[in-house]
Amino acid sequence: MTEKVRVAVAQIAAFPEDSVATAEKVVATLREAATEGARLVVFPEALLGGYPKGASFGAPIGMRRPEGREAYRRYHAAAIDLDGPEVEMIAAATAETGQFAVIGVIERDGGTVYCTALYFDGDKGLVGKHRKLMPTAAERLIWGFGDGSTLPVFETPFGTVGAVICWENYMPALRMYMYHQGVTIYCAPTADDRDTWVPSMQHIAMEGRCFVLTACQHITRKAYAADHESALGDDPDQVMMRGGSAIISPLGQVLAGPDFSGETVLYADIDRGDIARGKYDFDATGHYSRPDVFQLSVDTRPKRAVSTQ
Repeated sequence: MTEKVRVAVAQIAAFPEDSVATAEKVVATLREAATEGARLVVFPEALLGGYPKGASFGAPIGMRRPEGREAYRRYHAAAIDLDGPEVEMIAAATAETGQFAVIGVIERDGGTVYCTALYFDGDKGLVGKHRKLMPTAAERLIWGFGDGSTLPVFETPFGTVGAVICWENYMPALRMYMYHQGVTIYCAPTADDRDTWVPSMQHIAMEGRCFVLTACQHITRKAYAADHESALGDDPDQVMMRGGSAIISPLGQVLAGPDFSGETVLYADIDRGDIARGKYDFDATGHYSRPDVFQLSVDTRPKRAVSTQ
């Protein structure tokens, strides 16, 4: 395996109601990152399909207003199908560049949408997905819940890649399962742009003795449609999410970012040898575990509403 590799996090804004235009932007970003030598690129949460920052979808407790139903209809329409043109475009781009990419999308499946991370591997195309297990707060109104069947990691020439989305990163059992699977490049697409986010990512890097790549959008109100409900107001220059993307080493050193200045791509050259150097004195599922005291059980079976025999 390659010991040293250049990786990137793409702090770019979506076109929230135009997933094809956003996919075109992703393709351009992949090509740009390829010219800089990046072998792996991580994109933000809900980039394709959009993160509806500030919207409440007309749902006071005990009520669903008609305008909220219409807002959901538009949101459902903006989501992507996994056999749609957006996936085809990105797969073609990663085949062209030979990159591995992790991209946050809103995935449409029947009448439900899921906050999902997609994995693209060069000429293999779309190789897997992770559906967010636990949407946060009001996200539960509009997003379905993932199950244990979409918690994969992927072996690459430069490490074992896995993804955990936004506040799932505060779920200790989920992190433990990722460490158990040997993740060395831990991807964290997010919509959390607060000052507390990067310290959380540093903790995870040190806990898992892995590289953490976190990507958040930098997006303003003018990127959203005029009728988007915004609790942050309707000034076109209002920053809805301010970025804060970063790349962090297994000992918690910030190698790139956090950046709050605008859209950008951040790069770092990482050394796989730092994984073993870090685990010398801490391995959460190895010599620093106590399976005689603590054990984690993970159910990776898909859970379906209807099963046929």
